[in-house]
Amino acid sequence: MQTENPILDGLARFFTDAAGAAQSLRDEIDTFVRQRLEKLVADMDFVTREEHEAVKTMAAKARAENERLEKRVAALEAKLGTNPADAGTAASS
Repeated sequence: MQTENPILDGLARFFTDAAGAAQSLRDEIDTFVRQRLEKLVADMDFVTREEHEAVKTMAAKARAENERLEKRVAALEAKLGTNPADAGTAASS
């Protein structure tokens, strides 16, 4: 059995409007925070995963090339019969 009570109808309308306003406020805050975080990340100049992996690969290749050249120099020095430690002491005397 339903009765028409203006006080209860007013309260129901008030709480419905309050819930809608709270949801709108939450959406506004979420949007604001998301925009600020996106701006913060953009200002920090982060690199993408692809860029990081490319530089990592380049560094590994450079290390391998450096090791290869180091061995080649050592072999050439051995072939010439020179010792880099001797050359350093002779240059400083």
